[in-house]
Amino acid sequence: MAGGECVKVEMMDMRRLFLGLDLSTQSLTAVVIDRSGDFIEQFSINFDERYPSYKTEGGVLIGEDPTVAHSDPNMWMEALGDMLLLLKEKELTRQICSIAVSAQQHGSVYLNASFEEKLSSLNPSLSMSQQLNTIFSRSTAPIWMDSSTNAECREITEALGGGTAVAQLTGSRATERFAGPQIRKFWKEKPKDYENTAHIALISSFATSLLAGIIAPIDGGDGYGTNLADIQGSQWSGQALSAIAPDLKARLPKLVPQDEIVGNVSDYLSERFDFLPETAVVIGSGDNPCSLVGLGLIGETGHQAVSLGTSDTYFGYLPELAVSDQGEGHIFGSADGKYMALLCFKNGSLARETIKDRFNLSWVEFSELLMNTRPGNAGQIMLPYFSPEITPLVLNPRVWRFGELSEPEKAGNVRAVAEAQILSMYLHSEWMGTRPQTILVTAGGSENRGLLKVISQVFNVEVHSFEVKDSAALGAAIRATHCCLNRLGEVVSWRDLTDRYVRDKVTEKIKPDQDAVRVFHGENGLLEVYKACEQYALGSGKDPEDKIKKFKRIYCS
Repeated sequence: MAGGECVKVEMMDMRRLFLGLDLSTQSLTAVVIDRSGDFIEQFSINFDERYPSYKTEGGVLIGEDPTVAHSDPNMWMEALGDMLLLLKEKELTRQICSIAVSAQQHGSVYLNASFEEKLSSLNPSLSMSQQLNTIFSRSTAPIWMDSSTNAECREITEALGGGTAVAQLTGSRATERFAGPQIRKFWKEKPKDYENTAHIALISSFATSLLAGIIAPIDGGDGYGTNLADIQGSQWSGQALSAIAPDLKARLPKLVPQDEIVGNVSDYLSERFDFLPETAVVIGSGDNPCSLVGLGLIGETGHQAVSLGTSDTYFGYLPELAVSDQGEGHIFGSADGKYMALLCFKNGSLARETIKDRFNLSWVEFSELLMNTRPGNAGQIMLPYFSPEITPLVLNPRVWRFGELSEPEKAGNVRAVAEAQILSMYLHSEWMGTRPQTILVTAGGSENRGLLKVISQVFNVEVHSFEVKDSAALGAAIRATHCCLNRLGEVVSWRDLTDRYVRDKVTEKIKPDQDAVRVFHGENGLLEVYKACEQYALGSGKDPEDKIKKFKRIYCS
């Protein structure tokens, strides 16, 4: 194992804690668990509140172009240092056996040739952000919300033989937020800065590098979400790299298809934050593959998941590789070396929050309105494209309202935004195959019982939510546990850990009301109406007014 030996077995009897760190769009969260299945601590640092000098909104630097979304990696470094200090103050660091990172997917970090040397020679009396603020060849990092690379996606698609060919090779069609198109745009617009770039990391591998003091590899969970990898060969694709930028392979870390320990914590972490030198660092991954672990879906095909976060995602485990020919959704790697399928909806919690704030509601009031209004919303439909959308692809944002839905109407707008988001999930997840028997819900929106009820009605399945809402941070902690215990000879399966950390933590089970299910799925039901509205808005269908009138005659009398 690179970077040193893992924690010695005799030390493990004294230290049975495992740390998961989730570096999301808006915050950094730490979850600490023990080997028995107990949650020891959970902490979070909100970027906007803690670091106002970076002038972010929702963790994002706001500019004039709504299609551009970047963040400052210095802010992430500062937050990581502050979180580790907090863990030290809580006297937890010396008890931690291993660490794994989850991070928002698709963001890319651009580093100059000084990075490796400076990383290995940090002074423990100073913060990382003080010492590493000159390592970047690009001052900001494009993140998953960026949709400014449409031209580069077209170029990559043409070079690789069309959208289906790109998806079959890399797991996704050329996608605006992915690192491949972002790198190509950087090379085209800033060729000198690209030339000065020695290393390109994903956010998860960048944070892992800061922990281990080495240039960390990229795992398949995050690496397959770049348009850079051959997902069948589990390696960077020479064909894809050539279509993106010159000499790109030399700038990329190694690609590793499944979990492994990459080394121990750096001397800097040991001396400044009081970690024992033998503390293991597990390869980092994206928040979505970590949520797959945190919801206990590794190896499970009867359940699928919804994450109600800054963006909404719908995802599930794939034991065998399958790719959509329709260009919707993505294939990423999973921690066990298999795959996961995922759909991302950019207008997630921020769209719901826009409606909530428009009517000065609390989240409790928002949920109560959903619980106390009729499914189907009297045929009132919203397409909540407040910002450019990923699924379906909408580059020019606009909020559409159909069926006499007026902007000032409070209850109608609340139900319309919720029903639209869940109906869109249902429609656009058809390519994933069989429908789930159960949907597991995570992230902040999983506390909204009204929203869970809508999900159960639209999908006609039982919905479960969990004690720990940050499944990505929990998933990172479970990955740290799995790697380290198995390395030490204490063999644990993914199912063992699922039973230990997830199955007993269900806090809410909601069953669908069949009368409501009929409103969505019956003949001329709301699902058909929503589909017609979406097709009309995207320019591929006729005016949905007749379908809305028919729906109202059948279901609203």
